[in-house]
Amino acid sequence: MTQWPADYAGSLTLAAEVELTGVGLHSGASCRLRLLPSQLPGYRLGWLDEAGSQAIPLAPAQVCETTLCTALQVGQRRLATVEHLLAALAGTGVTQVEIRVEGPEVPLLDGSALPWVDAIASAGLQPLAATSDRRQLHRPITVHDSGGFVTAVPAPQPHLGAAIEFTEPAIGRQVFSLALTPQAFVAEIAPARTFGLRSQVDQLRAAGLIRGGALDNALVCDGPRWLNPPLRYPDEPVRHKILDLLGDLALVGLPRAQVFAFRGSHRLHTDLARAVAAALADAPALLPA
Repeated sequence: MTQWPADYAGSLTLAAEVELTGVGLHSGASCRLRLLPSQLPGYRLGWLDEAGSQAIPLAPAQVCETTLCTALQVGQRRLATVEHLLAALAGTGVTQVEIRVEGPEVPLLDGSALPWVDAIASAGLQPLAATSDRRQLHRPITVHDSGGFVTAVPAPQPHLGAAIEFTEPAIGRQVFSLALTPQAFVAEIAPARTFGLRSQVDQLRAAGLIRGGALDNALVCDGPRWLNPPLRYPDEPVRHKILDLLGDLALVGLPRAQVFAFRGSHRLHTDLARAVAAALADAPALLPA
């Protein structure tokens, strides 16, 4: 069994390369992704079909689309559905890694972050001498739209929470929060799968979305029941919302803050990530991790 860090105090990369392949959620295309150890801070993206090209650091400003996933415009190329992978990296404590991709999306795998966690575990973690850049948020930040909001307030350690509300009886109202540690992420959040509504499937596919979605990689709610039970948790949908929230915030790192999302979305999450990035850029000197 992998020994995950007790907290997010250290700087970590992978001890070895690891590669996974799978279908893209929206494109339906076959996608391949390789994770490589890196001595450079942050998450950097390059392409498997551009050998020798420089990997580019990821940042909230690269977000170009937030319809049912987070997509990034990195240089001249676009990569969609990055949130589950980034949640797995941030959640397990990996602070720096090089990501190389072939295809338009990150592979969906089983619709959760668990296959990425397993891949990270198989590669192993390598501690680095550098001090972890876990920056302290110094003022509250809230972003909102007509249906929901996401707020972040300063806190000694990361804490995430979310609330969702659906008319479908199988989902209804759900609330979940946790003090985030690598062990808590792996046990409580990583296995939670993406979900959708049966009533929206035909419309989304007609719009060119969820072409790779299937009952083995997404939970599908049909009013009072699930088409593909059992759930991994009774409140799996809200836990997956926290997974998405973490993955989107990973674009700005993992600041020491308490974050709560009510009816969150990738647009709200990434708007918050941009606002946090701006606030941290104006913040005083970094505190020790």
